[in-house]
Amino acid sequence: MNKLMTAADVVGQLRDGMTIGFGGWGPRRKPMAIVREILRSDVKDLTVVAYGGPEVGMLCAAGKVKKLIFGFATMDAIPLEPYFRKARQAGSLDVMELDEGLFQWGLKAAAMRLPFLPARAGLATDVMTHNPALKTIASPYGDAEVLLAMPALNLDVAFVHVNRADRLGNTLITGHDVYFDQHFARAAQQCFVSAEVVEDRLELDAETARFSTFERSMVTGVVAAPLGAHPTSCGPEYGWDMKHLKTYSDSAGEESGWQTYMDTFVNCGAGDYLERNGGAERVSQLPLPTF
Repeated sequence: MNKLMTAADVVGQLRDGMTIGFGGWGPRRKPMAIVREILRSDVKDLTVVAYGGPEVGMLCAAGKVKKLIFGFATMDAIPLEPYFRKARQAGSLDVMELDEGLFQWGLKAAAMRLPFLPARAGLATDVMTHNPALKTIASPYGDAEVLLAMPALNLDVAFVHVNRADRLGNTLITGHDVYFDQHFARAAQQCFVSAEVVEDRLELDAETARFSTFERSMVTGVVAAPLGAHPTSCGPEYGWDMKHLKTYSDSAGEESGWQTYMDTFVNCGAGDYLERNGGAERVSQLPLPTF
């Protein structure tokens, strides 16, 4: 029952051509320690499924993404993820562009092991124009309403970052928003979580059990990754690092900018990474964004 693994162990199980999903939301609670491990690997031709943030852009910049299924790709204060923009404008990506609701619906269908879920959203919109493979279905009941049949977004692997976990695979997300991580976990054949803190065994009670949004049976492996969402936020622990995100964004407009970013922030160990971002104390005290 010991599910503890290293990030290298987890990424070593990936294969070219897999469909992988990333939990979190834009620049919030992304499993960035695992993303950096993927960037250091040889895996390629991935189909990436995400409410996208910097993980999408970084994997595009590294040439690892064959297809992107997404609701958006943003870093909020930097509205359009810069390396995603470059890949999209270059025409190097196969894409499935969805609104946020249909994207969630596809994850839910996969989580429930259904081939699709019906929806009104998307009908008579450019979602259908830009996704000609999407089909409609008529209600079998008296109304005979025509609905969009959103296909299941089945994942080979999902990656989720959580606040606390234990070696058994129990997880707690204690921030103010769990986003849709439970759907990613249930939509995948394998789910790996990285965690700010890993304990031997979580003791859940009526107060804390509500922070456990998916079953430990869904979890294949647990990676200890303190500050592992950086440069994205991980509330209530720490906010996003806008200084780092701006450096990353600016690199997209610089000659050899991606290689410089890789050499500085990816091709190094976790300790060096934190030091190059001002140290663990600075990162742990980054203020949470206010909206």
